[in-house]
Amino acid sequence: MLTKTPHLFDEATAVTAGDSRWQGRTSPDYWAFVGPFGGCTAATILRALIQHPQRAGDPLALTVNYCAPVAEGTFDLDVRLVKANRSSQHWSVEMTQGGGDVVTLATAVFAERRPSWSHQQADFPGATPFEETLPFPSLAMSWVKQYDFRFVAGEPKLRSGPTNPPSSAYSKLWIADRVPRRLDALSLMSMSDAFFGRVFHARRELVPFGTVSLTTYFHVDTDDLAAEGATRVLAAADGRIFHKSYGDQHGELWSPSGRLLATTTQIAYFKA
Repeated sequence: MLTKTPHLFDEATAVTAGDSRWQGRTSPDYWAFVGPFGGCTAATILRALIQHPQRAGDPLALTVNYCAPVAEGTFDLDVRLVKANRSSQHWSVEMTQGGGDVVTLATAVFAERRPSWSHQQADFPGATPFEETLPFPSLAMSWVKQYDFRFVAGEPKLRSGPTNPPSSAYSKLWIADRVPRRLDALSLMSMSDAFFGRVFHARRELVPFGTVSLTTYFHVDTDDLAAEGATRVLAAADGRIFHKSYGDQHGELWSPSGRLLATTTQIAYFKA
């Protein structure tokens, strides 16, 4: 059943409007290694944009560059409409702390999506049903405890040292909020960063890791998501290269009915 009380995710991504900036606060419920879970930070930025009185249309793309670790506590969001035309808007957002130091820099595109020719080229990556897939054991980080991960393929089998040769970086899994919450653009944004680091899969060990830049493209609007009525996604991700401290990731988020909801790419730092 869907929760009837305020969901922890909505509390963690809450923002309030100020005179010239929006304000928010980090949540201990979505904490990662050295700061808040990057997907939660991205969703918070997206929430400020969605709630902005000048916003028109639905999110089409969001790029978030994590410039520095976000410290525990409050932050400001400087939200600016850069350019608007009849069908799209381009936004920039700076997250600052401690008197103006930028910790996160984002750009976003919103669009009025109109009926048109439609064709889904990508094939749905079939999977065992969510209910028939075993949950992944929870890890120590609090943000992981907020999601129900159920691996269909590529479950990370972490060891005390790296494998040789490296394992596949591919994984396919169901992702749902631990307390069920109907999918919207905010949860899609957060879930697009909820994949475990590809380097963890390739080396089968935890190493220092952090997302540097994340881009998510939305292929559905508010009405499409409402029609799906889903509370989970089937997610697939892979990495192509790990080289000189950085590795990539590309991923897909699907509805249980087989609709491609979002695609995502990122570049991440690792120390190994």
